[in-house]
Amino acid sequence: MQMVVLVGGLGTRLRPLTDRIPKSLVRVNERPFLDYQLALFRDNGFRDIVLCAGYLAEQIEACFGDGRGLSLRIRYGVERNGLLGTAGAVRQAEQLLDDEFFLTYGDSYLVLDYAGLLRRFQRQGKLAAMVVYRNDDRLERSNVVIQDGLVKAYDKERRLPGMRYINFGVSLLRKDALRLVPAGVPYSQEDWYGDLIERQELLAFETEQRFYEIGSPQGLREFRSIVTAGTLP
Repeated sequence: MQMVVLVGGLGTRLRPLTDRIPKSLVRVNERPFLDYQLALFRDNGFRDIVLCAGYLAEQIEACFGDGRGLSLRIRYGVERNGLLGTAGAVRQAEQLLDDEFFLTYGDSYLVLDYAGLLRRFQRQGKLAAMVVYRNDDRLERSNVVIQDGLVKAYDKERRLPGMRYINFGVSLLRKDALRLVPAGVPYSQEDWYGDLIERQELLAFETEQRFYEIGSPQGLREFRSIVTAGTLP
């Protein structure tokens, strides 16, 4: 199984912590957050990791290298001429990607049956699937509408009728889905998924496991407290 991780963002919500280091290297009990993510992926059977990096990418590569010390294969798709957005970053790493791959964010810790999700995805003929959590505005504002097993709307700005779910932070994609992303120009994941939704190609896989994140000060505090208490899932 292959995991693609978006670690190229500026981490503006965590400033000044991220003024000089990328968000994925923010320390949690003396370990960079990405170290927790990589351990989770390894424990779930992943061996092939692609890091889509941009902001201070050289620090991430210096920290983790090729991944052999973690029993992983780590490769880097680096945005060298300006940030390309969350979808553009994946497109520019196209040559590193398998025909099917998972995609997640570099500030999320997400406990799932990844192998089971992949088997479920492979039984269907769609280009992509989004893991969703029934949130009802509890953890953050809900941003997904699902119907008949498909994502019908995904919008982080507008509130739409039926938005009870939130993007959990993990997707599964076929490489063919990249044909919807223009090459070499900024393009967001929201626009990409909007294209998939319009074509009825984005499945919705629901999970009852809540998500953890360090992209906000509140999320970082919570994650640190869970690690300190020894209760990390």
